[in-house]
Amino acid sequence: MATLLSPPPEAELLLPGQDQLPSDDNQTMETQRHKMQMDLLIEGLDSWLEQRAEGYVGGNMFIYYSQAQIKSQDFKGPDFFAVTGVPNRERKSWVVWQEEKAPDVVIELLSESTAQYDKTEKKQVYQDKMRVSEYYWYDPWNPEDFAGFSLNHGQYEPKPFNEQGWLLSHALGLALIRWTGTYRGVNTTWLRWATLDGDLLATGKELAQQAQQQADQAQQRAKLLADKLRELGVDPDAL
Repeated sequence: MATLLSPPPEAELLLPGQDQLPSDDNQTMETQRHKMQMDLLIEGLDSWLEQRAEGYVGGNMFIYYSQAQIKSQDFKGPDFFAVTGVPNRERKSWVVWQEEKAPDVVIELLSESTAQYDKTEKKQVYQDKMRVSEYYWYDPWNPEDFAGFSLNHGQYEPKPFNEQGWLLSHALGLALIRWTGTYRGVNTTWLRWATLDGDLLATGKELAQQAQQQADQAQQRAKLLADKLRELGVDPDAL
């Protein structure tokens, strides 16, 4: 789990909150696929968190972790991050000294212009300054460029892939898997959250499709039962 980061009481009074801090730097995602991949990771975990009392998931929003960072305007906005054990409510940005906790999981989506930075300097920030428990990177255009790290005694250690080629998140009790399929009309290999048994965390559309399928199956069973009763000379409407 991420380390709790509580400033001294007198410092907390001087530090700005989310309403006073910038939440937009006018920068956009690299490609449409990057945006879609970010949405897919967030959407799947959102549905999962709705079944739990606590937890927060965000993406492409600022994380504030120190006063020095504010002064240098060295803002960090991970493509994806998740936090356990916190209220699931709307936020403008993630302010560590207000929440008293850093993210448990961060995922960066690599591109040609950001890959080197994400793998070196940004990784160092997540390790040394934010102390994020688990850090992952993934290239939506090159699924083989996928790695994960766990914080152990203040240092990131590479996560091993299991036999299925998944990376397991101990912070969330879930797996990150590469899934080939169609999302929003694009068929490619996507990074997705799944249970440790390999069941994908469904998107809103997939949940709606599952509900419709269950309703259709229930209707079909009811029709078969009604037909059977009629064969036996029983009026199903009279029951």
